[in-house]
Amino acid sequence: MIEVSTRLGPVRGSREGPVSVFRGLPYGAPPVGTGRFGAPRPAPRWAGTFDATGPHRRAWQPPPPAILGSPPLGEMSEDCLCLTVTTPAPDVGRRPVLFWIHGGAFTMGSASEYDATVLAAQGDVVVVTINYRLGVFGFLDLSAFGERYATSANNGLLDQIAALEWVRDNIDDYGGDPDNVTIFGESAGGLSVLSLLAAPGADGLYHRAIAHSPGLAPIAPPVAHLDALSTIFDATDGGLLERLVEAEPASLIEAQKQLTILSGGRVDGVVVTRSTVDAITERGRAGVPLIAGSNHDEGTLFSSLRATDADPAELTDTARRVVGGGDPTGLLDGLERLHPDDDPPTHYEQLWTDFFRRAAVEAAGAAAAHAPGGWLYRFDLPETVLGGALGATHGSEIAFTFNTLGRGISFHDPGDAGAAALAEAWSGTVLAFARTGDPNGAGLPDWPRYDNERRPCLVLDWESFVVEDPDRDHRQLWDAAAS
Repeated sequence: MIEVSTRLGPVRGSREGPVSVFRGLPYGAPPVGTGRFGAPRPAPRWAGTFDATGPHRRAWQPPPPAILGSPPLGEMSEDCLCLTVTTPAPDVGRRPVLFWIHGGAFTMGSASEYDATVLAAQGDVVVVTINYRLGVFGFLDLSAFGERYATSANNGLLDQIAALEWVRDNIDDYGGDPDNVTIFGESAGGLSVLSLLAAPGADGLYHRAIAHSPGLAPIAPPVAHLDALSTIFDATDGGLLERLVEAEPASLIEAQKQLTILSGGRVDGVVVTRSTVDAITERGRAGVPLIAGSNHDEGTLFSSLRATDADPAELTDTARRVVGGGDPTGLLDGLERLHPDDDPPTHYEQLWTDFFRRAAVEAAGAAAAHAPGGWLYRFDLPETVLGGALGATHGSEIAFTFNTLGRGISFHDPGDAGAAALAEAWSGTVLAFARTGDPNGAGLPDWPRYDNERRPCLVLDWESFVVEDPDRDHRQLWDAAAS
């Protein structure tokens, strides 16, 4: 155990090898009762010594699919606005801070899924992993009910901003430097990173950004679900808000299953005020350097989660995601021309891969053209724990980012020397970027900044290399379909 005196009061953490871990530190007051769908409020000082040694609470969420394993540690609670700090020492070291935002389609996941002890010790950095409100609790648009709920479509993102404010105000108590914060996240966490770039309330709270397999950066407004919810809660004659505020959390999760397009990072005009590309362009050289990337076989995870093959309607819907909500006909026709021998399930997988790939390419391109710099990667190393059937699937780079093969979310054998070497080099690259804003120097090939002519991309594999415009054929399809 270790006890530290902080400006919020004394706190007790765990000493785990060379680092100290403080779990479940509250950054926001419990968003319960009439605060259920409201903006986050700061957590008050605690009385006595805060016990930060056990698993912290996680946001309300449905059970995870079987392939993703057991639910994260910690009981579900609406009082979930908490974070974990992993630090080499709670001293005056002012170390770089890495701020991790978990994925899970904005409906699942928890900070407790990620072991930051290796990364913190390896780089002499402070790692912060956060929980935020998910699903209907964090992203249900209730703005029609007035100013009090103006932020409701992006409350989960506003939670992330509140956690960044906590870091600004408190992280030096744990040996971190509030003036050197890197936001990074995967999937919904990667999209959160891109959304924070377009959220004025987050400006100045971070200094570098890494988006792992982000969805397409925010463009569309929130989708209202009031009619569907009125039917579900038998409130077609009024009183819907009261019923939502008073409902048991489990009944809201059950209702959530009947809603579509419930996602974070929408342009609501309040929290997220414009698209990420527009935000990067507007901020120009006053913006932040950005790394973005995706995995070679993102879509195999999504096909493995299905009980049956995708039907034509689902192919169309997935293609529509890739083109940002527009007409997907050109993309589907082009995919058939590029891969005439592939069956519909393979096309479904490729569309999901393109969804994440396009987002990474566009973000890196915008940062290259306007911001202090952008870098693009693609993770190609196939998984080794399921016989290689999923390839380099969605989420398979996470264990390399944290250098935790065989622990937590991991698709690779920790005994494989090649995978272990790549984990050391890639995590070192993330650390180098967090420290200096330049990802080079950690043992991988020289990684040039992205530009929109040569389009250099770092391919992470058994032998990593840089290639120019590796996804040109598919990129041309996206561009044609979006024009």
